[in-house]
Amino acid sequence: MKNSSKALVNNIQEYSFSPKEVEQLDAIDQGNDHYHLIHKNKSLQVKVIERDFFNRTYSIRINAHVYTVKIHRPLDDLIKKMGYTTGSSKIIDSIKAPMPGIIVGLKVEKGQAVKEGDTLLILEAMKMENTILCPKNTVIKEIYVTVGDTVDKNKLLIDFE
Repeated sequence: MKNSSKALVNNIQEYSFSPKEVEQLDAIDQGNDHYHLIHKNKSLQVKVIERDFFNRTYSIRINAHVYTVKIHRPLDDLIKKMGYTTGSSKIIDSIKAPMPGIIVGLKVEKGQAVKEGDTLLILEAMKMENTILCPKNTVIKEIYVTVGDTVDKNKLLIDFE
C-alpha cells in the first residue's frame, strides 16, 4: 500500500495499515484512554498506558497483555530523505517548514502555552496535509505565517520562548 503506515509491535512484529483501514476500525472511546474494539469478531479492551506523541511510541494494554507500539508514517521517510531528523527538534527553539507548501491551518497563537505533541499548524504539501507538532512543552514567542501563506523549505514558521 503506497500511503500505508506501519506499526512495529514490541520491536518484533510489523503491521501495515492504510488510513481507510484505521477509519473503518470498530472502536469506541470509553474515556480515560480506555477503548472497546471489535476485531475479527472478537471483543478487545484496550488501554493506552503511555504515549510519546513526538516519537509516535505508545504502550498499550489489550485485555491482559501489554505491548509497545511504534508508528511509522510515509511522511517519516520523506522527512528523512530531505535531511531532517525528528530527534534533533527537542533542542531547537523554532519550527521551520520541512518542505515547501501552503499553510492551511494555524492552531496556536502568540503567547499560548503548548505541550509536546500539540498541533501547531497544518502544512499542505504534495496534495497531503501534514500536521506539524510541538516538539516540547513551551510558549509560542512569535508566529511568522498566517493561513493561506505559501512557504518555502526552511522558512521560519514559529519561534518558542
